Amino acid sequence: MTTMATTHLTAPGARWDAFLDRCGVRGPVARDALLAATCTVVAVLLSLASVGLLPDELAVSPARRLALLLLIAVQSAALVLRRVRLAACVALVVATQVALVAVAPDLSVRSFAPFVAAATVGTLLPAARALRLAAGAGVAEAALATVAVLVRGGTALDVATHVSTSLAVWLVSALVGVYVATRRAHLVLLRERAEQAERDRDTRVHAAVAAERARLARELHDVAAHHLSGMVVQAAAVERLVDRDPDAAREGARWLRDQGRATLDNLRQVVGLLRGDDAPDGTAPLPGLAALPDLVAQARDLGDDVELVVAGDAAPLAPLGDVSLYRIAQQAVTNARQHAPGARVRVRVEHVPGAVVVDVTNGPATRTVRGTRSEHGGAGLAVMRERAALVGGTLDAGPTPDGGWRVHARVPVEADAHGDDARETDARGVASAGDGAREHDTHAQDASAPRAHEDLPGGRPAAPHDGTEVTA
Repeated sequence: MTTMATTHLTAPGARWDAFLDRCGVRGPVARDALLAATCTVVAVLLSLASVGLLPDELAVSPARRLALLLLIAVQSAALVLRRVRLAACVALVVATQVALVAVAPDLSVRSFAPFVAAATVGTLLPAARALRLAAGAGVAEAALATVAVLVRGGTALDVATHVSTSLAVWLVSALVGVYVATRRAHLVLLRERAEQAERDRDTRVHAAVAAERARLARELHDVAAHHLSGMVVQAAAVERLVDRDPDAAREGARWLRDQGRATLDNLRQVVGLLRGDDAPDGTAPLPGLAALPDLVAQARDLGDDVELVVAGDAAPLAPLGDVSLYRIAQQAVTNARQHAPGARVRVRVEHVPGAVVVDVTNGPATRTVRGTRSEHGGAGLAVMRERAALVGGTLDAGPTPDGGWRVHARVPVEADAHGDDARETDARGVASAGDGAREHDTHAQDASAPRAHEDLPGGRPAAPHDGTEVTA
């Protein structure tokens, strides 16, 4: 399963933090100490270069130069406290800046420390509180710098310069810090949303996989249970005919071979359908209600007494609902064959306003049920209920007063603007399929006349006509 890429949503500085981790510089104090050392070296070098470029009238004596360098170093070292003792860091930076003004009131000497400290205030504190603290630090520095300039005999221009730079440095840097903090929070939110979207996608994928597995189980159950149950019945008949009627037994064996081949074809079709493959051999799609006549004819070939009744005008039915009703009818007929052998089965399809109803009723068994129910049996009814619920329908199943069993499924039909034409077309299709199945069944009876009849109820032959079967 692919993973959604979220690396582009990392917060600013994440790669730098990872690099420092690889270098062994971990923890806020260690990293701030590295920052303070870097700021000290850069600020001292820039100060030396700047002092050397001053004109003669602004030349700084060696003593004042040394004092300035020491104050810059102390001010930069205060950054070690910026994330563990922010208030102390701000106070120390303001104090050293006032000392720098007192040493050289006619110069505007300022290291990186005030900018970094003010940005840290905006980054670590809420916006309103950060701006208040930055404004307070700027006003305090401006006021103390004014006093220092006046005491040292500075001019009004010197006072204005130090006041404006103090306020600008603290307020602008704090605003930059607030922006950085807001961007970080936004990126964190985007990353959380991306991760949540990825989790939701994975949940949908898992649900889709589970639904596909359930659909596969339903299709395999319907195909295998229907065909294999018929093969079991026919195999029992072949076993009884081996000694008495070898020709009929051989015919039944041939039918078993053809039925096994058809079962394999159906299973391949189910697998291809679930994989989305196009059948290279032109395999037809899963059948619907129009294929019920063939299902009934096939059941009759197995010796079952099955009757199909279609009532009402055929209404347009969604493909999923169509195949679901067919599978329900197929499973109900299969259950009747397994649990009520010899019973008469009646399949009724009724098209009522707004729905299609399939009713499968069988009487009590007329022959002894062979074998016991498997410990894994009983899935057929659950599958039928699941199929009905999947298309918004209902399914009721239970015993009848005469000792038989009844399955009643109802699936809603969507209203359609062209409903009349569609119903007329579907009705002609069902009637045509029914006529074809009846002709097919008549041909089967004629072709199988020489076979033995005594082992299957209703005088039906032990094997079908020619093994032809609608793909299910």
